[in-house]
Amino acid sequence: MFSFFGCIALLIGGFFLYGKFTSNVFGPDDRKTPAITMEDGTDYVPMGNARIFLIQLLNIAGLGPIFGALAGAAWGPSVFLWITFGTLLGGGVHDYMIGMMSMRHKGASVSELTGMYLGNGMKQVMRVFSVVLLVLVGVTFSTGPANLLAMLTPTVLDAKFWLAVVLIYYFIATFVPIDKVIGKIYPIFGICLIVMALGVGGAIVLGDYTIPEITLQNLHPAKTPIWPTMFVSVACGAISGFHATQSPLMARCMTDERKGRNIFYGAMVAEGIIALIWAAAGVAFYNGTGGLSEALKGGQANVVYEICFKTMGGVGAVIAMIGVIACPISSADTAYRSARLTLADWFKIDQKPIKNRLALTVPLLAVGAVLTQVDVQVVWRYFSWSNQTLAMISLWAASVYLFRRRRSYWITAIPATFMSAVCSTYILMASEGFRLSAAISYPAGLVFAAACLGTFVYTCVLKKGRNAEAAAVEEAPVRGSLEKPVPVSGD
Repeated sequence: MFSFFGCIALLIGGFFLYGKFTSNVFGPDDRKTPAITMEDGTDYVPMGNARIFLIQLLNIAGLGPIFGALAGAAWGPSVFLWITFGTLLGGGVHDYMIGMMSMRHKGASVSELTGMYLGNGMKQVMRVFSVVLLVLVGVTFSTGPANLLAMLTPTVLDAKFWLAVVLIYYFIATFVPIDKVIGKIYPIFGICLIVMALGVGGAIVLGDYTIPEITLQNLHPAKTPIWPTMFVSVACGAISGFHATQSPLMARCMTDERKGRNIFYGAMVAEGIIALIWAAAGVAFYNGTGGLSEALKGGQANVVYEICFKTMGGVGAVIAMIGVIACPISSADTAYRSARLTLADWFKIDQKPIKNRLALTVPLLAVGAVLTQVDVQVVWRYFSWSNQTLAMISLWAASVYLFRRRRSYWITAIPATFMSAVCSTYILMASEGFRLSAAISYPAGLVFAAACLGTFVYTCVLKKGRNAEAAAVEEAPVRGSLEKPVPVSGD
């Protein structure tokens, strides 16, 4: 149990120390943000910081830090280390940099940001990656809450009924202005999510359960290797490329750059704490990885249901389940919303007219509805790899951005290199990938990561690339008026 509390302390302390360092590296100032200079009443809508924090947390959390943490706990308490240091050194930096970069570039989506700093070819890749990933998120987070709602309601209201209800809600939330649905109800759901985490964590700590201490031993019953599988299975709660699609949504609503650390880095730390709680709850409640793995065969939704209702009674359990249902719904609807905005940026379609929003929303939801008929476990495996790959590319884009601004780019380049090794090794080994042996995949993954780092050093640090001397293209600091900013280079 000491390991668990130690990791909690590291996450909280890391927010104040490394989060502050990350913010200082970026250098926020008092310039007017896109929420003010580009307000349109639809996607660019100024909102309060507390509300934005809760929305950001719900957007990025979903079932990811719950389902992913439970799956990761099958390897044992070594997952605590990945959640803690992945959050502080990878996920928090990733979310903060993409969110702040978006604010400096008119609220641009991650695919457009990637194109600015990694080239047009990578922009096209990221456009496709982003839209596919977001639809997969929408699909994954449709069936999960539908199954949970079916457990809590009469049998006549089955999972198919709730799936239809959820998809209708997604259409409404994707289509209407961001402050009409998301901005109003998500703070309430955010409170439920926080209460859920505190309730489950408190019940495990105070109850007759034993949280094991950290060991690097592979305790997975099937002996599935920790590297790289655990680092892909636990994405949300450590580092997740999906967050790069969500941070721009809130970047379009923030009115103060200096609050970026609290909102972007802070929400990631909060998600890491949630993941840590659920990982600890999984191994403690089922008395080890064997019992947890056996329980997971019945589905993660069943595991969540059992833990909540057997550790907490009455109102607390109901609130916990509401939180577990609300957070995936909140991620899925903003996933579809992000997909709409990514396509809008891609094809330069103005989203203020209703007909333009409908033209993108209807096809996206139709595709998502069809894909809900596919086995969610298959969808999740592809989501996990594409998710981490998107994070890898986003970190390399941030590295180039920081280099061009003459900032400390190693805070993004190091985790980018690590994720390059994770993603390449996994796709070479995975059953949904090339199915190569570890003897081939491990060294090949390291070579790929080294090649990525070498390319960055050669083109940027050694200034051998065509655009190595180019400055970051971002918005000029507009402070005294609401006039439209003009592009500038550098700070």
